[in-house]
Amino acid sequence: MSQNSDAGMQVLYARVCGLDVHKKVVVACVRILDGKGVVHKTLRRFGTMTADLLELRQWLAEAQVTHVAMESTGVYWQPVFNLLEGHFEAWLVNAQHIKKVPGRKTDMKDAEWIAQLLQCGLLRPSLVPERKQRELRDLTRQRTKLVQQRNAVNNRIQKVLESANIKLGSVASDVLGVSGRSMIEALISGEKEATVLAELAQRQLRGKIPQLQRALTGDVSEHHRFLLRELLDHYDFLEQKITRMSERLREVAPSPFRAAVEQLDPIPGVAERGAEALLAETGTDMSRFPTHKHFASWAGRCPGNHESAGKHHSGKTPAANRNLDAVLTEIAHAAVRKKGSYFQAQYHRVAAHRGKKRAIGAVKHSLLITIYVMLRDNKPYRDLGADHFSRLNPQQHIRYHVRKLQELGQKVEVSPMPVAA
Repeated sequence: MSQNSDAGMQVLYARVCGLDVHKKVVVACVRILDGKGVVHKTLRRFGTMTADLLELRQWLAEAQVTHVAMESTGVYWQPVFNLLEGHFEAWLVNAQHIKKVPGRKTDMKDAEWIAQLLQCGLLRPSLVPERKQRELRDLTRQRTKLVQQRNAVNNRIQKVLESANIKLGSVASDVLGVSGRSMIEALISGEKEATVLAELAQRQLRGKIPQLQRALTGDVSEHHRFLLRELLDHYDFLEQKITRMSERLREVAPSPFRAAVEQLDPIPGVAERGAEALLAETGTDMSRFPTHKHFASWAGRCPGNHESAGKHHSGKTPAANRNLDAVLTEIAHAAVRKKGSYFQAQYHRVAAHRGKKRAIGAVKHSLLITIYVMLRDNKPYRDLGADHFSRLNPQQHIRYHVRKLQELGQKVEVSPMPVAA
């Protein structure tokens, strides 16, 4: 099929292909611009088995295609991208960037539209990390799923204890800690005496033996013992899998990744596991992002911009990498609990005026900027301190506290302290 070059649109790539990827079929449209300015289109359907995708790759090679674009459709794009990567300039594009004008919609037309946009330079490729980083992502994301499952089992164990009127969770902060685990194992073995169970407490929990005796007096039946045994075994199984995932990460992670993990470890709330999850999502090479603003925008931590007719409609943060956002949220909540840290001071400063949710969002943004600068410049972490904001504008800080004292009915006179000789 031939047609004239797209009127009014500059062609940037002479030989391109647009792919409409589905679970069982891939529709391909090759567009070739000849020396006379005429565009030739060829459309074909391929299966998604490996042999079919190799046939697709061979067909594109014979057509001397240089650029290939496809939508990020679920996980179906991944095997296609993996087989084309390294042979062509493979682009993964955001589905929202290639919405077609309403009308007739078929797989063939979708592939044609993608190819046309690609040839005219109207698509922007998404950042697809290297294969090694994608494998690290698989490991950290799987470990996160296992941790979530383990937490769910922990909750079910507490539910069974509550149904037997065992209030261990009301006294011990960690039901499955060393002391709690010993008590539950004793309950499963048939021990009913609360005094005997309470004596299994260790360390600081021994100071709560009277409360434990009351909490461990319940009605534990054979049914409860069976459930607790099964749940504990499942909990141990998940613990083993989580440990295996962490060991595998250490085995396959390249040295720059391990060095970056150690570099980010001192940041409040991060620790080793958080650093691994973060770096698996962001990578260690910050040169891909021109500035910290580009990095924050890619991570979805910048305000949106929707303005029309001079009116600002929405500043909602756009959706981005959900896995990265979940890791950042967990780290931010841990960071604001670090006493005397900059992140705790920032959280309370923002929360006082804009609420806790926005304050956590501000901390997540600050964490991203900190990580970017540390990795870009290879610098160690240095906390700005809880007094950072008061040092920025000391007079404003003084006026704030004077006003608060005046609101309490106090007369305040402020004068600087004499400087020591």
